[in-house]
Amino acid sequence: MPRRLKILLTQLAIVLGVICLWEAGVRAGLIDSFFFPAPSALAARIAEWASSQDFWTDVATTLAETVLSFIAGIGIGTVLGIWLGLSPFAADVVQPFIKMFNAIPRILLGPIFVIWFGLGLTSKVALGVTLVLFVAFFNTFQGIREVNPVVLANARLLRASRASLLRHVYLPSATTWILSSLRVSVGMAVMGAVVAEYLGSSAGLGHLIAQAEGVLDATGVFAGIVVLSAFVVALDAIVDRIEKRLLVWRPAHVHEA
Repeated sequence: MPRRLKILLTQLAIVLGVICLWEAGVRAGLIDSFFFPAPSALAARIAEWASSQDFWTDVATTLAETVLSFIAGIGIGTVLGIWLGLSPFAADVVQPFIKMFNAIPRILLGPIFVIWFGLGLTSKVALGVTLVLFVAFFNTFQGIREVNPVVLANARLLRASRASLLRHVYLPSATTWILSSLRVSVGMAVMGAVVAEYLGSSAGLGHLIAQAEGVLDATGVFAGIVVLSAFVVALDAIVDRIEKRLLVWRPAHVHEA
């Protein structure tokens, strides 16, 4: 049996086992359905939502916020990482400010962004960017700093210009670091969008969960979490496929070969 299929079947068996035990516990009265609704109740709620146009509007809203946060955060973080990686003086000057800003809990920035930008798309994207930016920045910065000194010295001996060094030495060195941050950044972008929606919005999966929580509807909260989990898994699979295409030159690990 192929290794990938074996892993998939094992994961599926674990999920089905947990669902069956959960369902049996609720039906037997061992688990309070008010706090932990049965999986069948969650499936019924999700099916009910799926038949409504408002639900797909919420999904589209969260997807748009996630994609914009992801693209903007990766772009800004990568450019900032390249700049500071190539400029030790600028890095030493900016480093304390970066550490200070990175130490701020992002959830505290949510209300500030709502005050600045309102309850629309911009405040959600802004919060997502603050989460994605630092992941991309630190990976890019480290990738630039980890360039092979022998390769760099040889390129300088050949009188390579600064632009040529960036294109042919620094960026190839940082590419793996940058792409390895994409999968983490997807989760961060979703987190930023959903948390911002939860704090205040009129649409989105976070808004859907907040509405259910407001009426003590545990079924709605758990159903929202399930939908959100599936949403993240789907985005992660897309990013994983993109990463494999961009890193097609990278040799596979022994257990993947």
